[in-house]
Amino acid sequence: MVEFSLPKNSVVKKEKKIKAHGNDVPIYRVEVYRWQPDDHENPHIDVFELSRDECGSMVLDVLFKIKNDLDGSLTFRRSCREGVCGSCAMNVNGKNTLSCISPLANYPSNTLRIYPLPHMNVLKDLVVDMTHFYAQYASIRPWLESNHLDHEREQLQTETDRAALDGLYDCVLCACCSTSCPSYWWNSDRYLGPAVLLQAYRFIADSRDTAKKERLEALDDAFKVYRCHTIMNCVDTCPKGLNPAQAIANIKQLLVTQK
Repeated sequence: MVEFSLPKNSVVKKEKKIKAHGNDVPIYRVEVYRWQPDDHENPHIDVFELSRDECGSMVLDVLFKIKNDLDGSLTFRRSCREGVCGSCAMNVNGKNTLSCISPLANYPSNTLRIYPLPHMNVLKDLVVDMTHFYAQYASIRPWLESNHLDHEREQLQTETDRAALDGLYDCVLCACCSTSCPSYWWNSDRYLGPAVLLQAYRFIADSRDTAKKERLEALDDAFKVYRCHTIMNCVDTCPKGLNPAQAIANIKQLLVTQK
């Protein structure tokens, strides 16, 4: 029988509660994962009860309310607030999302459980270490490579060629899809994951790129692509509504037909 053991400081401790409302006020109950590396303590859950009238409209607004008025030590990433930069990716009520474009109206229970992205090393509170994810992204050479560049003019595409990139260039590298993928959880050392493979296909599919053969050869590996088992978590959780599973299927098809 397989036996598993948890690291010493991995068990989440009991919560503490902070109220920011009077009696008989409609509230949001917000449970937030907290971990401070310098304390050498187990992670814990803080519970904040906030007046709904002061929470704003998005999950990120709730975190701002907590940080500004209740606990300035709360740590999370954010930048654009428009779903473009991918900074504020986190797990809300069990699903990975971008907190800046996640309306509170999507959570009718009035309870928010906010955790960092799963199966990533936590640096502090809701901030995870993205170093390995970005290294994998760099490994697919995410730039156009062309043997016939004309430096005097643009590289033009037909409308059909340009349309082939729809749903690919829109990815903001938030890692919501990759960190929702069980194959990535267990094999992230070698499996590139749905986000990086979506980006890889974006350059393979670009009519201006002349390194298609080399890109496919670099992906022709038992782990890099083929650890995708089409579970479809990536499609379900993508906050931009993209389809990484389709991009991965297209790569697999090209690997078979263009060898």
